[in-house]
Amino acid sequence: MGGVLSYFRNLIDSKEYRILILGLDGAGKTTILYKLQVGEIVTTIPTIGFNVEHVQYKNLKFQVWDLGGQTSIRPYWRCYYANADAVIYVVDSADKDRMGVSKGELVSMLEEEELKDAVLLILANKQDLPGKMTMAEVHKALGLETLKNRTFQICPTSAKKGEGLDAAMDWLGSTLSTKKL
Repeated sequence: MGGVLSYFRNLIDSKEYRILILGLDGAGKTTILYKLQVGEIVTTIPTIGFNVEHVQYKNLKFQVWDLGGQTSIRPYWRCYYANADAVIYVVDSADKDRMGVSKGELVSMLEEEELKDAVLLILANKQDLPGKMTMAEVHKALGLETLKNRTFQICPTSAKKGEGLDAAMDWLGSTLSTKKL
């Protein structure tokens, strides 16, 4: 009996989750993607269009779509919403001036029907920089207290130092694997 259960568990665990990494330009999306994929910091340039990579994190497989965050590219994000299991929304927690723009993009994205069941992981990135916002400040600035009926988590990270990414991905992996398929 244990062999049969193990077989079915492996089938379930072998599902590849479709993840979108979104956020304003310069937030650290591509740095996070490659830190997760290759385990080190890779020199990046602004993403024009998108990067798609397959990431194995512990026993989970992710197909990760890193979409550019420039103003001219953001309207095209919606072209990638279909079948997304989760959204990793990255904010530059040291960029207080654009937090309102980031909130607007997040709110707009979450209103889309195609993302109504997607898990939301918010990475408050650049926690290593002076003048960064605290988790409570980021939470308030993004209006997260208004999120009802949405599975989400906010995690402090420093992509360049690799800090906080394991805890964030552990939460995402656990949440996705326990979510009804």
